[in-house]
Amino acid sequence: MTIAFVVQRYGLEISGGAELHCRWVAEHMRTHMPVEVLTSCAYDYITWRNHYPEGEENINGIRVRRFPVSKPRSPEMFGRIQNHILEHEHREQDELSWLEEEGPTSPKLVHFIRKNQAAYDYFIFFSYRYYHSYWGIHAVPAKSILVPTAEHDPVIHLKIFRNLFRMPRAFVYNSEEERAMIQALSRNEHIPGLVVGVGTEVPSSYSAERFRQKHGVDGPYLIYIGRIDQNKGCPHLFEHFLRFKKETGSAVKLVLIGSTVLKIPAHPDVCHLGFLPEEDKFDALSGAEVLVMPSFYESLSMVTLEAWAMGRPVLANAKCDVLKGQCLRSNGGLYYENYEEFREALTLLLSSERLRAALGENGRVYYNANYTWDIVEHKYLKIMNDLGTAS
Repeated sequence: MTIAFVVQRYGLEISGGAELHCRWVAEHMRTHMPVEVLTSCAYDYITWRNHYPEGEENINGIRVRRFPVSKPRSPEMFGRIQNHILEHEHREQDELSWLEEEGPTSPKLVHFIRKNQAAYDYFIFFSYRYYHSYWGIHAVPAKSILVPTAEHDPVIHLKIFRNLFRMPRAFVYNSEEERAMIQALSRNEHIPGLVVGVGTEVPSSYSAERFRQKHGVDGPYLIYIGRIDQNKGCPHLFEHFLRFKKETGSAVKLVLIGSTVLKIPAHPDVCHLGFLPEEDKFDALSGAEVLVMPSFYESLSMVTLEAWAMGRPVLANAKCDVLKGQCLRSNGGLYYENYEEFREALTLLLSSERLRAALGENGRVYYNANYTWDIVEHKYLKIMNDLGTAS
């Protein structure tokens, strides 16, 4: 059995989101079967401009085939088209024009899939909303498995996607909430699908003291890890945290790890460290009182799983159904809908080491029961084996 993973961009430099999810799964599945990756030449997810050379390369033992983007995305044009289809009556062709501008537009990639479909048993597509998944699944519906990485954002309601969700042979969902949302939109309950998610790579040793000395962080701190932008709820986090500091006089700091497209508040207790190596990230996480996840849109938060794997509690935005659902299923964290709930939950967490330890241990048990790599790999193999049996 030979599998092709198809994803919008791919590389060791790409450190988050569906792309990292795809790379981790591909690297683990190569121990079971031949694996290739089909992707674009893009690195930048804003414009999708060609960055990597077209052709083949080997990344961690996997053949990666890169295909050029035929036109980069214009953020201004994309914004106008998206506003039109979300705010006005429109035709299906308008949605396809949006998809073309969404990108990364690579007709050569889709042509390769169609022409070489006999060479692969299955194509595993990551992220439903991009050009490669939409047209790739149309090219090989009988061999397609979709990992939607779907969030509760407005574009999921587009007609082209309701139809797309009825086409694949199977789904690999990231959460119960994602599966329920897609099935409610498309009535595709007849298509096989498992809730799988992704494992995570937690080092065997880590040191909070090493992190504190290296980055000059003292005292108790909350940690946020990820892209610092609007959709991740970061402006609300800044507002809530600074108000909490003002009202309570708490000594707690907020440590931010990740690239930013927002202005970081100029406050002595808000520490933005930028993008850090994995060792530093896990050192930082090990010393945090709480991981805070303010995001409104998630299909699965890998850093939340990392926190639970290390026994750290989570404080999450309850307006994200996935984060709230995982906190409830794991009993590994608290959640909030507004500032008042944020303040009370954070006060409770910071005042009780026993509570933090209990929630963190619950999260560890939940992670070990659902998200170790042995479990994730077994579920992928089960999906493909079941499809082979049903053929």
